[in-house]
Parts: sequence; structure tokens; C-alpha cells
Amino acid sequence: MKKHIYIYSPSGAVRDKAAFKRGVARLKTLGYEVEIDSAALASYLRFAGDDTTRLAAIHRAAASGADIALISRGGYGLSRILGGIQYKKIAGAIEKGMLFIGISDFTAFQNAVLARTGAITWAGPALCEGFGVGGKADLLKAHAHGEECQPDEIMEACFDDLVRGQGEGAGWRQHRERQSASSTDPDAAMASAAQAQLSIKNALMWGGNLSVLTSLLGTPYFPQISKGILFLEDVGEQPYRIERMLTQLLHAGVLGRQKAVVLGQFTEFKQVPHDRGYKMATVVNWLRQHVKALVLTNLPYGHVATKVLLPVGAKSDLLVEGRDALLFWGHL
Repeated sequence: MKKHIYIYSPSGAVRDKAAFKRGVARLKTLGYEVEIDSAALASYLRFAGDDTTRLAAIHRAAASGADIALISRGGYGLSRILGGIQYKKIAGAIEKGMLFIGISDFTAFQNAVLARTGAITWAGPALCEGFGVGGKADLLKAHAHGEECQPDEIMEACFDDLVRGQGEGAGWRQHRERQSASSTDPDAAMASAAQAQLSIKNALMWGGNLSVLTSLLGTPYFPQISKGILFLEDVGEQPYRIERMLTQLLHAGVLGRQKAVVLGQFTEFKQVPHDRGYKMATVVNWLRQHVKALVLTNLPYGHVATKVLLPVGAKSDLLVEGRDALLFWGHL
């Protein structure tokens, strides 16, 4: 029997209609039954319909009986309507087996669901920026080489594994990093050595888009997670702005409560001469000096073509040996 995917738009309006159509066609080619919400292409201001329309779309998705509820795109809009979501209905659909999947602005929904119900959702692709290949960076790269941009094979394989109940984990290789010549902090050196080989067992995985997650601080929709594995990504944010948001999480006590902070892909930002060499590696070094948690890099997740699917709210294991890392949730 074909797996049933329900496409809905809880955030920004779909501007790239061609990517939407390509995404639907690709899912059908992969053998899925695709149902499109009646308001999926609605538009109001910058949103996919007004707040009432988008709330209704979320609840229709939960009531659809589909195997997967997949957002059309991210953008902005979910933060506005978190107070109107019927969380018991969402948790009930998840308990019956529905997989809620999305990225970017969907972080607000995912962490609100986790905070209010403890239910698991999935960080992964959207219809347009995934199966419809609507990501700006990937399209530009393909066009520069005179190629047609295709959905990423790894992303599709991870999606298929999850839908078939076979997704167990994600492995990757971290960035090769050089110790700063000016760094003489013995604690930082010890922390770096300790990361060479270790494991974290049965820690709750959570996180998503850094900007969206940080915006939830101080609200009922921010999960109170201790001893967790926090994964983060972002797009269009310069390194100093990423550090500023991490600083907010640090001062709020969030980072100090985690066992690990796993950094995904931070893309589509432009450095300026005033940065004077201040880049993402600078942010990573700063973070390692200010938290006791394990800090890992280069998780293949974010606003990029190759992205794994990650459970938001699931107990997971993290294994590290040298630059190689593995997240494992095979018990799901």
C-alpha cells in the first residue's frame, strides 16, 4: 500500500509554484500518494493564508489520517499561531503513527509540541526546499554548472527509511579544525582531547533552527530540556549574529544544561571586511570555551540539499570517535 503524504502550509506563502509542482511530482514518482491541503497555496500578506486559515490547515493535516504531514515550506508564521494549536489533536495523530516533518520555521511547531505534549516530530525536508529543490544556494550551484538541480539522494533515502520504519540514525564527519595558536586555555585543550572518543547515552534530542528556537525563550513553547542533545542550524545569519543568539541561550542557562550541542549547516551569509577573520570557526571556538557540553560540527542538516532526518523529542545516543560522529535512535 502506498504511503499517504499530506501537504499543507502553516507558515509562509508558497512563492515558488514551480518548486511546489516539482515536489509533488517527485513524491508521486517515488511512489507516494500525495494529498494537497485546500489552502496549501493560499496567500495573505507574506503568509499562506491568515492565522485562522493556517491553524485550520494544521488541524486538517492532523485529522487527515495520512502517514506523513509534510510542510510546503518554512518562512515565518508559526510563532503567531502557537497559542491556537490544538496540541492534544496533534499528539493523538502522532500516537496513531503520523509523522510531522519540516524544517526552518517549523522549529516553532516542533518545540511547542514537545513542550506541551512530549510527542516526537521530525526535522527534515519541506516539499519545496527538498523534493522541489527550491533552495537558493543549490539552484545557483546547479545553474553555474549548467545542470538541472535534482533532489538529494541522501535526503530522499533518509526520508524513505523513516517512512518505512527503518530509519535508525545518522552518521557524519566533523570539520577538520585547527587549534588556535593563541589559545592557551588548558580547560579548552582538555575538552578537545576528551572529544576524541566518547559516547552519550539516552539523551533527549531537540532543537532546529537557531533563530526560531531562540525566539521561543521565555514562552510556554520552549522545552525545558536537561542533559539533552541540542542540534542547531540557520540560514542567512552572519557568524556574529549566530554567536549573539548562542549567547542568549548561554545566559538563559539552556546550553549549560545540555550534554551536547551539535551544529549543523549555517549557510547563505556574506562576510564583510569589518569581520576581520571572524567566522564560524571563531564562533565554534568561543562556544567550546564557554560550555562544558560536547560541541560537534558539520551535522548534515540545515538549508542545504543533503539533510538527514532527525527526531525532535526522542531519546538518542551520540557516539564520537575522532572526527566521526553517529546519532542513533534505533529503538524508535
